[in-house]
Amino acid sequence: MKIKPENYNYHQPEFKGIYNNKAFLKGLETISDHGTSFVAGVSLASSLFLRPLAIQMAPSVEKENKKYAGVNSVASGIARFLTVEAIALPIENAIKNIDKNPNKFLKKETMDNLKNGAKSLVESKDYKFATQVLKLGVNFVTAIPKSMLTIALIPIIMDKFINKKNKNLPDTPLKKENYDPVFSPFFKGNIQNKISSGVGKILDIKEVQGLIQKYSKNDQNIARNISMATDVLLTSAFAIQTKKNKKIEEERKKPLILNNLISTGITLLGGYTIDNLIQKGGKNFLEKFKNANKNNPKLPKYIEGLNILRPTLIFAGLYYGILPIASTFLAEKTDKLTKKSSFQGNIS
Repeated sequence: MKIKPENYNYHQPEFKGIYNNKAFLKGLETISDHGTSFVAGVSLASSLFLRPLAIQMAPSVEKENKKYAGVNSVASGIARFLTVEAIALPIENAIKNIDKNPNKFLKKETMDNLKNGAKSLVESKDYKFATQVLKLGVNFVTAIPKSMLTIALIPIIMDKFINKKNKNLPDTPLKKENYDPVFSPFFKGNIQNKISSGVGKILDIKEVQGLIQKYSKNDQNIARNISMATDVLLTSAFAIQTKKNKKIEEERKKPLILNNLISTGITLLGGYTIDNLIQKGGKNFLEKFKNANKNNPKLPKYIEGLNILRPTLIFAGLYYGILPIASTFLAEKTDKLTKKSSFQGNIS
């Protein structure tokens, strides 16, 4: 059957399939708008299921150390999700407010500076960079509270669910009277517009605009760089808090700390290398993707979503799926070697 010339779509995209799949594009847009929530959600799912399973596969590791490593993974995922979402959701929604109505929250001078020659503010490289830093930076800002909450949760989960001891739960932020799962204070009245105004005032600062314009050239790696900085801070805080905690068995502390140090170190090196290789190898995909959606006004958001999706899946696959087997094994061996050296030193 021949297609009549008057019925043919001359503007039909050259590429089909994944490049302009509606579900895929909608997913990328959602990731762009809620990057921090996406990262926290992937971390939560991986912490609850993938990493504990990988830890159980580690060879020649004491059963009790596997228990603590698995519980640490669950506690870490829950703590990250709660602490991040408490701040991330309001900020993400506030930035969406600004996207829709920038004139209401930003000075004209700010919009002109951040546009930097782009057709609209939301298409501007500088504006995208600034808003992604604000959204993804929540992970970094909440790193220490998240670490403290993780440490508090480990003995609770061990006693309540693993060892099944019927003890009263100590006071924690998760107690019903202290925790509202929907974070209702952030969504009452006109609070969202106030948060948007606060974000707008930050972007109105000339010094902030100067920093944005200076560093926005490398915006495709912002998600990865913030993630790496957050992991370093999290691991450092976790090690210090674990050492001080009196509710974690003393003999389990060192393997737990070593497990986190080894996992984070290898993940950062491996993730950075793999991400760079994928970026180089994926240039052809990106060009085809841009060409397939060149007339779509949401293309900047789709690319932003891709730049968050890529490193998130790489680091999650490494940190939660592959490395726990090796890091749990290496932590066990390192702990035993240091104990043996210490014992021999005491004899001599």
